[in-house]
Amino acid sequence: MPDPVHVRELSTDDLDAAWELGRIAFGSAAERHASTTVAVPGMSRYGAFDDSGRLVGKAVDLHHDQWWSDRAVSAADVAGVAVAPEARGRGVARAMLTALLRGAHERQAAVSALYPTVAGPYRACGWEAAGVLRTVDLATAALPRHRPSPDLTVRAGTVADLPAVADLYERVARHRNGMLTRRGELYDFFAADRGLPGDGVTLVEADGELVGYATWQRGRGYGADSVLTVDEALAVTAEAARELVGVLGSWASVAPTLRLCPLDGDAVSTVLPLESARDHERDLWMHRPVDVARAVSARGWPTHARGTVDFGLTDPLAEWNTGTWRLTVADGAAELTRIDADADLRLDVRGFALLYAGAAQARSVAQAGLLHHSPGVDPAALDLLGAGGPAQLLDYF
Repeated sequence: MPDPVHVRELSTDDLDAAWELGRIAFGSAAERHASTTVAVPGMSRYGAFDDSGRLVGKAVDLHHDQWWSDRAVSAADVAGVAVAPEARGRGVARAMLTALLRGAHERQAAVSALYPTVAGPYRACGWEAAGVLRTVDLATAALPRHRPSPDLTVRAGTVADLPAVADLYERVARHRNGMLTRRGELYDFFAADRGLPGDGVTLVEADGELVGYATWQRGRGYGADSVLTVDEALAVTAEAARELVGVLGSWASVAPTLRLCPLDGDAVSTVLPLESARDHERDLWMHRPVDVARAVSARGWPTHARGTVDFGLTDPLAEWNTGTWRLTVADGAAELTRIDADADLRLDVRGFALLYAGAAQARSVAQAGLLHHSPGVDPAALDLLGAGGPAQLLDYF
């Protein structure tokens, strides 16, 4: 039997040991950020201790909100999971994630996302792969250039423009699924210095209103290996997207490579020559419900979606999710209610995650062994749970 561990929230007295554990696990630089030495609002840090009181594992619950079809849904996004090498394979991560989910449930979080270094342990705890954050490289000279529009103004942004940048991000993100709201006390804490993100912000305005922006880091040098890293480029009109991409293309003589994370189907992506993009990095992200009833009722739903389906759900780490449920969707809203009956459809929590995030259809989930059904019953009835379309993340945490 593995030695038991005790899991609790970390105090400020534990933060030195937690930082050292993370530094060793992730090979971090010796420089330490100030936020690792103090309590941070909007963040719960968990630690696992062996019977001698030594910290052998840590995990962080980030109190994010995620946009789901125009509604903000409370999230427990997981980061910084590390286990001491001598304690690995002994159930430490599972114990921490169980405690984290229970704490997140108590504070009324509905969903959870994370970026795994290895997916297996998180699958064993109910998370499932739901998408990929892609970072791509493009030849800067290949970006289309247009004659500057006389109806648009392009200028460098300042700190005073950051609230307008945040508002435009929200206009792009809020009708999508899965994207962070970037609001709340955790974001307020890290934005307190009010500095510019990266080296610069390029703004595109129409009649004084912000309609597009790019935040970027210049990098070093101006030779063949020079890279302009665009942390984000978003626009709310086709004209603004063309103008923004044209400005980015103007860097071609000193930064031959443009590096950015495209957002599927947004205005800027429809202008970029993505057919010639090369993947620089791919970060898998995973999703799971914290509270299935809250996850369903808190989000927005397509107004055209309508129906009812009963299903059983098994969630070994979050027993409050286990049971038989009736999903009812109508008029842009939905709810899950418990029913006292058997169901022909039986769903694993990982299958719920895939459907909820729009990452798979029910028949595929059944083929993966995450949805079981009685003979002659069409599992596609549970496609109702994925009616909102695919989720996407644009933030790494």
